[in-house]
Amino acid sequence: MRVVDTHLHLWDPWELEYHWLEGAMHARFAEAEIFEEQLPGVSEEVSIFVQAGTVDSAYIDEVAWVEGIADAAGVVAIVAGALLDRGDATAAHLDRLAAHERVVGVRHLLQSEPDGTASASEFIAGARLVAERGWTFDACVVARQLSDVTALAAAVPDLFIVLDHLGKPQIGSAEAPLRPSAEWLRDLYALAAHPRVRCKLSGLPAETGGVWTDAQVNPFLDAALDAFGPERLLWGSDWPVSSVETGAPAERGYLVGARARWFRTVADWAHARGVDADALFWSNALEFYGIR
Repeated sequence: MRVVDTHLHLWDPWELEYHWLEGAMHARFAEAEIFEEQLPGVSEEVSIFVQAGTVDSAYIDEVAWVEGIADAAGVVAIVAGALLDRGDATAAHLDRLAAHERVVGVRHLLQSEPDGTASASEFIAGARLVAERGWTFDACVVARQLSDVTALAAAVPDLFIVLDHLGKPQIGSAEAPLRPSAEWLRDLYALAAHPRVRCKLSGLPAETGGVWTDAQVNPFLDAALDAFGPERLLWGSDWPVSSVETGAPAERGYLVGARARWFRTVADWAHARGVDADALFWSNALEFYGIR
């Protein structure tokens, strides 16, 4: 099996500045660390790096740092950090990113922004610049913000958007699982009605504190399959965020093997549903991100 991990984070707090890293997260996760977490039984594995939450002023430095370790880490493309609602500053930033050949898309981290940010006129103007370059946009939102992404897709129909982490629905815990909510299902289907939107099967382990059961997550994967169809689904590990326990920062630990466990969960689900594994884990990602 061939695999494109469409959602890999790498960072080094001794090389770049981050304000959110705590506990087990405050460590180096780079080429040596991802090598130790390679997926078993996979014939070929590459990854898309997704911006990892440096301070805004370090977005370009982050791209340069990743480029320096990309070959060793198996990174074939970069989704860079960008603030899309800054007018001329946004345009200048995108111009600087264009000098880096591995950049194929951008992410303005919406989950920490006020609701409605993605539907504001300034943001839409920046998103149009992204679309004009033929780049993609990774939409990382919490469930209540899904409608904002739908509004963005309607306002910029030429923009290719991928929903990170299924929109972060509440899925409960392994001991007390939750079913997909009516509100999340409604908003997911509304977003999927836009043909240039894709969905990443990623991030659910982080919503469970790193402990989950297949029976717990399968209803959410089923909903994504029904809404988007198999040709618009991508797989991502969300490593190492989804490999760290939640809870008090001092009590969080790194979960060795969680990346491979999530891969096997999704692979088993795909096999049971008759989903083409080569498309889900390989060709859908290459087509979406324009990787040759």
